[in-house]
Amino acid sequence: GHGYKSHHVVVWDHFLNPETATKIMAFRRIPLSKLGVSEPNPAWFGNPGNSSSAHWTNKNWLKSLFHFSFAEYRNPKNSAFGVLRVLNDDLVQPQRGFGEHPHANMEICTFIVQGKLTHADSMGTDETLERGAIQFMSAGSGIQHSERNGSATEPLRFIQIWINTRSWGIEPNYGSAPGSYDGRHNRFDHLVSDSKGAHTTPIKINQDANIFVAEIDPGQSAAFSVAADRQAYLVNIEGTAAVAHAAGSSTLERHDAAEIVGAATLNVTAAGTAPSLVLIVEMALEPGSGRKDL
Repeated sequence: GHGYKSHHVVVWDHFLNPETATKIMAFRRIPLSKLGVSEPNPAWFGNPGNSSSAHWTNKNWLKSLFHFSFAEYRNPKNSAFGVLRVLNDDLVQPQRGFGEHPHANMEICTFIVQGKLTHADSMGTDETLERGAIQFMSAGSGIQHSERNGSATEPLRFIQIWINTRSWGIEPNYGSAPGSYDGRHNRFDHLVSDSKGAHTTPIKINQDANIFVAEIDPGQSAAFSVAADRQAYLVNIEGTAAVAHAAGSSTLERHDAAEIVGAATLNVTAAGTAPSLVLIVEMALEPGSGRKDL
């Protein structure tokens, strides 16, 4: 049949008729245990050997969680979700980073979770971003950049998102926005939208995709809707999130994610004793996209 089959929750099962496929609401939890894990050799990105510094929170300079097939995590059954091609959760130890490397023909957005990210690129940009900030690169015809944690004492954690572009070979573009705690406090703040769309957001990209972030106090909730012809990938970055939807409630721990197919109305509650930090990438529906290995 057609449509999106989820082992986890399917509210309306209209698989036999493709014209009614948009009535399906699906919510599928992706546990941390199903993500790729990478702790690469420091020399690969131009770093010295690992340090035994007391400020380091991980033995290796980098620990990455890959939500989709990437680098040495090769999983053809988990290659993308709609136009969302890469979502990496990177933890970089003090005074380490990614040396200069190229990108092309991809919309790359990075959300800073902890610490400070210093970005430099071949267009002359050199800036440092802190928690809550978001940056983008429309890599276009090609760009070189580096990303470093310049702090001597604090680890850096960021979420890097690659979205397939609709505009190949364009002039590269870079931008950033500091983000606002008030903007994302107990509500979803709209940070990234389509350059051809009508939304007013600090970041615009060359694809019909949106990024939202909410920082939710314990016991508080934030609502989010996914339209019938849309889908969304939700990542619980910090804390514990209880996500209520048409079929009940799903609990996401730190690093867990979910694939959501609209129409869906979600209510996201910080269910633990600490706040929840939740990021959502929302995009056009691509029936049948998403993981094939759950």
